[in-house]
Amino acid sequence: MITEVDDPADARLADFFDLTDRELRRRAEEGGGFFIAEGATVVRRVLESGCQIRAVLVMPSKLAELGDFSDSLPVYLAPPAVLNRVVGFDLHRGAVASVVRPHQLEAADLAGSARRLAVLEGMNDHENLGAIFRSASALGVEAILLDPTCADPWYRRCVRVSMGEVAHVPFSRITPWPDGLAVLRELGFLVVGLTPDPTAPSIETVSRSNRTAVLLGAEGTGLTRQALSRCDLAVRISMRPGPDSLNVGHAAAIAFHRLFGTG
Repeated sequence: MITEVDDPADARLADFFDLTDRELRRRAEEGGGFFIAEGATVVRRVLESGCQIRAVLVMPSKLAELGDFSDSLPVYLAPPAVLNRVVGFDLHRGAVASVVRPHQLEAADLAGSARRLAVLEGMNDHENLGAIFRSASALGVEAILLDPTCADPWYRRCVRVSMGEVAHVPFSRITPWPDGLAVLRELGFLVVGLTPDPTAPSIETVSRSNRTAVLLGAEGTGLTRQALSRCDLAVRISMRPGPDSLNVGHAAAIAFHRLFGTG
C-alpha cells in the first residue's frame, strides 16, 4: 500500500526518525526489535530474503528500484527534502526500510546443519563485518558464528556495507568463548585459523574438507592466542614482501574463495 507523505513528523514514520547508529542501538536496547536497511538495492535484497518488513520510506525516483512487493506492505512515498528531515541526514540512496529482527538460532544448531562456516572473533568494525557478510554470501559460506564481543550485524552501517546480504547468511553467537569452539570438532569440522605469522603454512596447502570452519580475528590484533589454540591449522595468505597483512574483509574473501569457492 503506497501512501504519499509530506510531514516529516508524521507518526507513521517513527521507525525512521533520526537514524544514527547510536539512536538505533538505544532503540534496540529498549526493545525496538527491528533493524534498518538503507538504499534501494539493500532494501530489495532484504525483501528477497523473506524477512518481515515493518515499513518502507522511499523517494519517488527510487520506487521502481525496489522491485515487486506485497500490496499489504506499508510504503511511504516522500520527496527528498522530507525524507532527509525524517532520517536526520542527507540520504542520497533514497530508500530505507524497517525490518523485524529475525529469531537467532543456537550456535550448535546452526553449525549442525552447515558444512562451510566462518567464525569471527572481536570483529567490532561495522564496515569490516558487513564486507565479510557480503563475501560470505557470494562465496559459499552457509553460516557465521560470532564471539560475544563482535558488533551487531543488524546495525544500519553493517547492513548497508553487506548490500543486504546479512539477511541471507544466518548467524549466531557462540558461547562460552573460545571453549564453545569444541562443538565444531564434535561435529567433524576442520577448524582453520587465519594468521599474519610469516612462519605459518600458506592457505594454499590446505585441502578442502567436507566440513570446514574458518576463524578470523579483528583488524590489527588478529585472532587471540586462546582462539588459535583451538584451531586444527593456523595458516597465512601468501603476500609479497613489505605489507604485513591485509584488511580483514579482503583476507576473508580470499580465504572463502580458496576453501569454499567454486571457481
